[in-house]
Amino acid sequence: MRSIARQALPLVGAVFVGCVVIQVFLAGLGVFDDPRSFVTHREFGYLIGMFTLVLLVLSLLARSPRRITGYSALLLVQFALQSLLVALRTDVPALAALHPVNGFLILFVAIAVTRESWAVRRSSVGQDVAPSRVAIAPGEAL
Repeated sequence: MRSIARQALPLVGAVFVGCVVIQVFLAGLGVFDDPRSFVTHREFGYLIGMFTLVLLVLSLLARSPRRITGYSALLLVQFALQSLLVALRTDVPALAALHPVNGFLILFVAIAVTRESWAVRRSSVGQDVAPSRVAIAPGEAL
């Protein structure tokens, strides 16, 4: 299970990074094209929020280094904060204005999770799969 999680973590991270970029585009559509596009931005945001939980579970299953697991947990918290910030738009608009800032921070943390998990994946290739072999010199008994 650990090996599968190590293989999947950077892939899920890369998909999540792509989804966050799409999310920024959808917000731009809401601003520059049609304000009704914000519905798509909101719904897509709820959909990709599931990736944050998947990333955290995969990092735990993979027994990733603390930094990767910590970043994955931070993404989950940041994503929850996104909804809270939007809910504050009528009562505390200055605080709600941190919504796009947090969105970009989400992107940066997601890139960090993805890059670091790729490095761990690369360094662990073959370690979990191939058994160790002992070289026996010709003429030696087993």
